[in-house]
Amino acid sequence: MLAPFAVLVGVLLGWPIVWTFLLSFTNEELTGPTALHHKYIGFANFSNLLTSSDFISSLWHSIEYLVGSAYIGQVVLGFVLALLLRRCSRKVQAIVGAVVIMSWIVPEVIAAFMWFALLGQGGVLQQVLHSVGIGYSTILTSHPILALNLANAWRGVAFSMMLYMAALTAIPKELLEAAMLDGASAWRRVVRIILPLIKGSILVDVVLVTLATLNDFTLIFALTGGGPGNASQVLSTYMYQQGFVNYQIAYGTAVSVILLLVGVVLSIFYVRALRRS
Repeated sequence: MLAPFAVLVGVLLGWPIVWTFLLSFTNEELTGPTALHHKYIGFANFSNLLTSSDFISSLWHSIEYLVGSAYIGQVVLGFVLALLLRRCSRKVQAIVGAVVIMSWIVPEVIAAFMWFALLGQGGVLQQVLHSVGIGYSTILTSHPILALNLANAWRGVAFSMMLYMAALTAIPKELLEAAMLDGASAWRRVVRIILPLIKGSILVDVVLVTLATLNDFTLIFALTGGGPGNASQVLSTYMYQQGFVNYQIAYGTAVSVILLLVGVVLSIFYVRALRRS
């Protein structure tokens, strides 16, 4: 009975992935003679990528964006928020939870315009600081990756927080009370009891947040567009630029293959590391 759904998933998801791999080994472009009559060129696109300074800088920016907005801004901050809310009253939990979740349900384009209005030239933050005599150079131009990290962490921390709150609720209170009576500090209770018991939730959160952040495009494109220059160009925006601005569709597809492989390798690494622990 699952066969029709398996075929549907294979057609809608499996075949595009296969076609992406095949296309990355060609010289197809969106316009020109190769748009209809492309040919196989082997690993030429990938060799050009690995020797391109723009690709290397985009890869490095993607790592900065992943570490800052996903691991620190969502996984770590989400766990800290869940841990703090666990000690609060239900009323405080409901208020804070509602505020955080509202940021999650805001569409990415709207979130990007909100952060642009806050951090951009002539924005709210600049006007407030200027009114008290403090000079401010907008971080959208001076530190665009930092601005992207703040925006993405603000928007995505709700998912991690809710996941950890559900996991913390499942921990028996007797374990924590017994550890407290034995003299264990709050830090040791977190490290020795809480983290080992919710490692499954940590794995799910890290994998999902990693894949979502690596493939994030809308927020980055709407907030900075990869600029100024290439200062905030990540793999997803670099792929778009090569494929749909420069019309090098096969070259852009090769970037997407690299992006896919990075996500797969990181996911496998996380699963194996957690199993060993």
